[in-house]
Amino acid sequence: MTTIIFWAFAAIAVGSALLCVTRRSPIASALWLVLVYAGAIMVLFLFVIMLLNLGRAGPSDRKGALAWAVAAALGAGLLVPLAGLARAAPPAAIQLPEGTMAALQQQQGMVGAVARPLFETYLVPFEITSLLLLAAIVGAVVLAKRKL
Repeated sequence: MTTIIFWAFAAIAVGSALLCVTRRSPIASALWLVLVYAGAIMVLFLFVIMLLNLGRAGPSDRKGALAWAVAAALGAGLLVPLAGLARAAPPAAIQLPEGTMAALQQQQGMVGAVARPLFETYLVPFEITSLLLLAAIVGAVVLAKRKL
């Protein structure tokens, strides 16, 4: 049953991601992104989009057949290395011994097994990422205020 639920949510996430990148309206795109990544950062993205008044696509936002062909070629070009990575195995130096994840799940639970490294080992990169996102949002607000 868990596998069925996983694949159902995976299909929803992939479909939402596709709708996120194919919508012309930034607000509609951000709302589809909420289904892929629901978090406080999405609230900030929606706030910035509404602050910048990006609700409607302008006439310069329309793309022709050439733009679609270039986008399709670039997308296909990105799929080639991804296909190679899908078949690649991690190096033996970074592989965990058999049963390590199952033992961690039994000891800490699945949430603890994910949260502990995130907030202990990788705390500094996690915080740096949050500061970069905050700086980007502040920059967008400053640029928007100059135009207004």
